Amino acid sequence: MYIHHINCGWLRHPFLRNSIRIKDRKEIGKISEYGIREVYIDTDKGPDVDHSPNRQTLDRDIRKELDRIAETKYSSIKKEPLGKEILRAREIRKEAKQAVCNIMEEVRFGRPIRTEKVERVVDKMVDSIFRNQDALITIGRIKRVDEYTYMHSLSVCVLMISFGRQLGFNERQLKEIGIGAMLHDVGKMQVPEEILNRKDTLNDQEYEIMKKHVEYSHLLLEKTEGISELSVTIASQHHERMDGKGYPNNLKGDDISIYGQAAAIADVYDAMTSQRCYQRRYEPTEVLKKLYEWCDSYNKDLVQQFIRCVGIYPVGSLVRLESGLLGVVLDHGRENLLQPSVRIVYDTRKAMHVIPTYDLDLSRSAKDVISCCEVSERWNLRPELYL
Repeated sequence: MYIHHINCGWLRHPFLRNSIRIKDRKEIGKISEYGIREVYIDTDKGPDVDHSPNRQTLDRDIRKELDRIAETKYSSIKKEPLGKEILRAREIRKEAKQAVCNIMEEVRFGRPIRTEKVERVVDKMVDSIFRNQDALITIGRIKRVDEYTYMHSLSVCVLMISFGRQLGFNERQLKEIGIGAMLHDVGKMQVPEEILNRKDTLNDQEYEIMKKHVEYSHLLLEKTEGISELSVTIASQHHERMDGKGYPNNLKGDDISIYGQAAAIADVYDAMTSQRCYQRRYEPTEVLKKLYEWCDSYNKDLVQQFIRCVGIYPVGSLVRLESGLLGVVLDHGRENLLQPSVRIVYDTRKAMHVIPTYDLDLSRSAKDVISCCEVSERWNLRPELYL
């Protein structure tokens, strides 16, 4: 058979490309060893399988599920206008980035983790998220390729605090969740730099070394004074998977705490929506669909709650309307997540594409709907500037 795409969750697979022709049973065994449960095959280039769903059927079923979730009223309480809170969020992001950089460097040089700065900045992040969670989430999506390690920790922290609030955790729990998420990858500083900073696919031996970062994080946080058990749990379980195919302990189902299950979702969501030197950036809607495809790996109920938290079209994302207009999402739909408020900034139908901006609430407009997310670089647009 000809594999069109190796659908491996976020576990690295042992092949150089996603598309390969299967030549022998050893290759099938290798796929299985990496915990890959399903693949997409190209039936124009190789044999088909009886009674297997095709891509269109799967996409249709996932779309139905997302439509059902989208119809749930959005319940986030917002006290501050987005534009106003973004100004604060920029300063918090700057302080948080510096705190993460300092801690990572301290760990790299074998010094103990000092938690005071982390606690202070997490307190500020919790306050910002209670004022308007979309400000920090939107700012957190802006990151350069060369600062991924630091900014990933910060973004997962923001997502986890917001997610924890959606799940009903109290303020003390949210702070502990934020600390654990901000420090969840601190063990990467004990991975050799030539492996950590590789710009292409790791070989089997290098990948096993990279996976050790979870154990390193666990040990570092466990011996750090003032770190709660909840924070340690997030760092030690964010790569575990519901089907037992994760690492480092191959935990399965309810053996993984709800914090670990939630962290797994937030971690992969940010990783896949980030541009990295060896991987393209996926649009948020693509990642949400993938999380549904990988339902064996992630808690489906938590995935649904996560979608309600970040929205199907996150604030700050660029979307194309069926009319050809491009808009930046300003707010989640109050009645339906598929009908957010957008700021129209571009008209793909006109020679002079840039137009005077205006706001459009799609829940009150029967004339237009979102057709897809757009890659902002394609249009030379920076959506965050329109917020």
